Amino acid sequence: MPAVLSQNINFPIVLRLVGWLLMIESQFMLLPMGVAWYYGENHVAIVFLITLLATLVAGVAMAYGIKPASRSMRKREGLLLTSLVWIFFSIFGMIPFLATGALNTVTDAFFETMAGFTTTGSSVIVDLEKMPHGILLWRSLMQWIGGLGIILFTLAVLPMLNYKGGIALFNAEVTGITHERMRPRVNQTAKSLWIIYLVLTIVLGLMLYPAMGGFDATCHALSTISTGGFSTKNDGLIFWHSYYIAYVVMAFMFLGGINFSLIYFTILGKFKRLWKSSIFKWYVAIIIICASLILLRVLYQGDFDDFSQPALFAVFDTISAITSTGYSTASYESTGEFISILLMVVMFFGGMAGSTSGGAKLDRFVVLVKNCKNELYKVLHPNSVTAVWVDGKAMPQARINKVTAFLSIYVIIIFVVAIFLTAFDIPLFDALFSSMSVISNVGLGYGMTGADGSWALLPDAAKWILSLEMLIGRLELFTVLVVFSRSFWVKD
Repeated sequence: MPAVLSQNINFPIVLRLVGWLLMIESQFMLLPMGVAWYYGENHVAIVFLITLLATLVAGVAMAYGIKPASRSMRKREGLLLTSLVWIFFSIFGMIPFLATGALNTVTDAFFETMAGFTTTGSSVIVDLEKMPHGILLWRSLMQWIGGLGIILFTLAVLPMLNYKGGIALFNAEVTGITHERMRPRVNQTAKSLWIIYLVLTIVLGLMLYPAMGGFDATCHALSTISTGGFSTKNDGLIFWHSYYIAYVVMAFMFLGGINFSLIYFTILGKFKRLWKSSIFKWYVAIIIICASLILLRVLYQGDFDDFSQPALFAVFDTISAITSTGYSTASYESTGEFISILLMVVMFFGGMAGSTSGGAKLDRFVVLVKNCKNELYKVLHPNSVTAVWVDGKAMPQARINKVTAFLSIYVIIIFVVAIFLTAFDIPLFDALFSSMSVISNVGLGYGMTGADGSWALLPDAAKWILSLEMLIGRLELFTVLVVFSRSFWVKD
């Protein structure tokens, strides 16, 4: 019997919820509009006002004009909505770049916007210091919105989603292999996470204010705690030549790589949760090991004025890479490929699940290592019964299989995209580094896309491929890839 398209996907409710989300996006545009007015950038302010109204009208039309026969929200709808909303946000979010002349093509504008919302931070803007204040704030604000997640924010402010597939939406967007709810209801958990996120952002902004000034401090606070990495200066943090800024940003990047539920329980005084977390111990250990190796390499080269410079470079750039922030205190390319390869490794696995960092997540790496250890043991003891234990809990075999499949697909995508990039005459190592950087939502480039090059140099086709890879990486593969599968659209 021939397969038929699935009739049980509730498209009207998906589109209606996209409308609600667009209405929320329009309200965020008030901030860059206000900043543009404050700095006398009247044209930019008008552009944001028009974009705000267009986004709001589209949202209202979808939210109130579409009348779904059923308000049911199941797993299929949750997955479809999660993928669609990031695309819709990017489509409307790119309008200010085009209308203000900050970027001249749809390809560049979409790439920049997707790099913002997914917190990848790969920018095609050549001269940031010529950009209007409203555009610079919008770039950082996009990263802040995407840091914890667009859907998660909506779950926090729209309690009605708690009974309309809230759990499916939560699981579709929140990173990691396990999704721990800190509160009984999904919207309560989402609200708690966003309160912590907001408080950390405010604290960081206040700490950066004396050294940067209000505007730059705000932009960097938004893009640091979200581990996005967009800056307001062409040279990034190097512009200020400030150890104070580097240490403050480094501390908050580190926090951005920690599971926010652990931060939540730590704030409540339940410190044992943090100290008993084996993933947190792995997180700290990998940073120490990688930073030590980088430091030894730099000391071996001997190209420094005092010890504090290579030490800061080693720790800062390790944390920046593992948390997928993408800031840098120096040009790592000039130190040779050894450091670049080390950074690629930590970029691959990223921070902890449930954090704002990208990558495949350390949780999966730990499961992989422990499972491999068990398999080696079974070579000598084939009849033994083993289990993968993480934080005192045995992982179900189904979850271990999913981790293995995830990492396998992750690697395949990196190489497939890299091969596509080489078709555009991009050197192989540059292509591999860029592909891994994008799927891990880091944004660091190398060679053609690195310090001496720019993401703007890539052909349009490469930018569209990398934009899709950003989204796939941010939503952790399955949420996006399943939509392209035949089984998703075929009736059960």
